[in-house]
Amino acid sequence: MSISAVLDRPSTSAIRPAAARPTAPVAAAVTPAPAVAPAAPAPTAPAAARPALPAGSAPRGFALYVGIDEAKAAAAGVSLGTLVEALRRTLGELAPAAETYATVALAPTGAGGRDVDVVRLALHEPSAVARTKDEPAEEDRAPGGVVVDISRKRVLIDGESAAFTFKEFELLQYLVLREGRTIERAELVASLWEGATDDDAPGERTIDVHVRRLRAKLGAYEDIVRTVRGVGYRFDRHADVSIRYGHGTPSPDRF
Repeated sequence: MSISAVLDRPSTSAIRPAAARPTAPVAAAVTPAPAVAPAAPAPTAPAAARPALPAGSAPRGFALYVGIDEAKAAAAGVSLGTLVEALRRTLGELAPAAETYATVALAPTGAGGRDVDVVRLALHEPSAVARTKDEPAEEDRAPGGVVVDISRKRVLIDGESAAFTFKEFELLQYLVLREGRTIERAELVASLWEGATDDDAPGERTIDVHVRRLRAKLGAYEDIVRTVRGVGYRFDRHADVSIRYGHGTPSPDRF
């Protein structure tokens, strides 16, 4: 969809003053208009670093996976069709030459996990499908340090399986998959308790309690979860930590 704008152009015809009888000259003080300094160009943000593309390939578009069912859409006063059309209109305004195709993801009733992960799997997104395949048998014991096993949802500490709760593992996984980025408490609440009511979702300070419990179970390796005072928490690459992704590479939110 393209948007055209009609601009009114000022008339270019000259207007001649009417002839007048000569009069006594009148001195008029003419104040020159103040010079207008050209506006400084707006600062541009540095381009974000992008991963290198495979040889012989070039970007041709993108896929946006949206995790929301009809019940959640209805609670927001919309429908899936309404959302699709709104996105198409926006894309048409920003990039009229873009071609679009939309499809609804059909998943088994009661499929667990985050809505967006269920959608990615239902639409056969390659990395989501790859992680569902059986991986080669690995040694359950590790020589030392911490193993965060994303594929099996578990943590090994010095070769022993740690008794992490589901939320504790989710918290650690969220930080690990966003290595090197400081995550604010508000983001952790919004992401890990997505869809929870105000009564069920913890306050930002409650996140500190969850982190303390997580660190207690990490024991001697508690420092792998760092506190950024006044902001939140982060995970940086650490010699004592290894990550097992299984097949494929996790793709945390990038936009």
